[in-house]
Amino acid sequence: MTDSVEKTEEPQMASDLFRPVRLGPYQLTNRIVMAPLTRSRASEDGIPRPLMAEYYAQRASAGLIIAEGTNISPQSRGYAFTPGIYNEMQVEGWRQVTEAVHARGGRIFPQLWHVGRISHPSLQPGGDLPVAPSAICPKATSYTAAGFTPCVAPRALATAEISEIIAQYRSAARNALAAGFDGVEIHAANGYLIEQFLRDSTNKRTDAYGGSRENRARFLLEVAEAVAGVCGGERVGIRLSPLSPVNDAALDSDPEGTYTYVVERLNAFNLAYIHVIEGVTQGPREVPQGFDLQILRRLFKGRYMANNGYDLGLALEARRRNLADLIAFGRLYIANPDLVERLRVGAPLDVPDRKTFFGGAAVGYTDYPTLTPAEKVAALAAG
Repeated sequence: MTDSVEKTEEPQMASDLFRPVRLGPYQLTNRIVMAPLTRSRASEDGIPRPLMAEYYAQRASAGLIIAEGTNISPQSRGYAFTPGIYNEMQVEGWRQVTEAVHARGGRIFPQLWHVGRISHPSLQPGGDLPVAPSAICPKATSYTAAGFTPCVAPRALATAEISEIIAQYRSAARNALAAGFDGVEIHAANGYLIEQFLRDSTNKRTDAYGGSRENRARFLLEVAEAVAGVCGGERVGIRLSPLSPVNDAALDSDPEGTYTYVVERLNAFNLAYIHVIEGVTQGPREVPQGFDLQILRRLFKGRYMANNGYDLGLALEARRRNLADLIAFGRLYIANPDLVERLRVGAPLDVPDRKTFFGGAAVGYTDYPTLTPAEKVAALAAG
């Protein structure tokens, strides 16, 4: 099954979408990014399997791969069979992935992840409750060994515990470099722990990490400082979703004020990029009363990476109008390991089988085909 690629007035091969671009210390081969995609193919104890090395190597033609959400500690896990980066066995498993990607000429960052309240006791050490800034039960699900399961009410973190989690981010960043990653992305989006602190809808604390916008942003900024202190800011990105209510994270009462404050202060760490989900994650790109996200692009001194529902036409338009430096594609990468080439020549795109998104082995993971030479010729002729 295929979807037709949207044709545009300007031939895609003339766009700088497919040309090299500088990102921090690296010269990327193009402006197309593989967005992080949870596929739940790691072992039960979070060790990346050899099959994951094959999967990412197949997609190494992306200018940058952002590997799936990667747990920074046993407590940070909210989905079964997701990889971690907090012990030596996990680091060694990831080293096989990074070596495979580098052998194909690619660049790869992991996405450092703590889910906070979007978890379940069956995934927590000792069956403990998940943690969050405040003890508010989310109307959301966690992927457990038994399938998607409703989340439970979390335990509110004590103030003293917050510095311990920041230290876990710092350690995860060190482990990422030891595993051969080119840099890291901090996951501060989609209703997970960092965003739970940031939004006044999910943060009801009265200590130094709650209340005012400055206090609610404190955790995010301290994590960014810790990670940049390990990797150097030029090898760090951060993912934000200012207008997305997923995982029962109702929008902040003042999204524009909160996220412009955050982005302005992130400039102090000389980060490589902000990775912005434009609209609702995997949903509409427009949100009622949403603010113009180009404000964030103008405020931020590094690269602006755009994400959410991009196809070829939208990506070319974003570059033509200079609305984004990099374009992240997520679900299109599941069934199209050679997505860059398919977009470049205007070839049809394969459609993934949703039943194989999470868990399993090679089927629906590493068995999607790449274009044959004849198919490339046919696509160019049709264009």
